[in-house]
Amino acid sequence: MFTERTSVGLDVHARSVAAAAIDGVTGELVQAKLTPSHEHIRTWIGGLPGPVAVAYEAGPTG
Repeated sequence: MFTERTSVGLDVHARSVAAAAIDGVTGELVQAKLTPSHEHIRTWIGGLPGPVAVAYEAGPTG
């Protein structure tokens, strides 16, 4: 059983981060193109309905 409400996937690149989140209660899908700034990513995730679970994928430059 999942305990988080929102699941987030981040595809991390050297100059950008492609982000997607799905709300497990409403089914709403949210997508964003973010800068690789930790603060920018934290702020975006912080605006999602919690609790939130995050997974990321990064290549050698991400």
